[in-house]
Amino acid sequence: MWRALREAFPHAKFRRQQALGPFFADFASHAARLVIEVDGRQHGEAVAYDEARTRFIEGEGYRVIRFWNDDVMTNIEGVLMLVETALTPSPSQG
Repeated sequence: MWRALREAFPHAKFRRQQALGPFFADFASHAARLVIEVDGRQHGEAVAYDEARTRFIEGEGYRVIRFWNDDVMTNIEGVLMLVETALTPSPSQG
């Protein structure tokens, strides 16, 4: 995933395992203020923790998008299309 992000979106300068306060983001673009989380089965059991982490990260001014491991492994093109959409500023953002 990290290689795909860096190759598809070099301008976003994605970094992996970035500390944001007391949490770590799987992938973060500080330039785009975007965090990408890739979740496995264990995240289905850690809903409250994930929600608290998302609230904190969003409170720091980042958008958070999540994908399941299976989606990344079997549909990387679709995942990258969704990331591209998240990186595209809306008309109100300029």
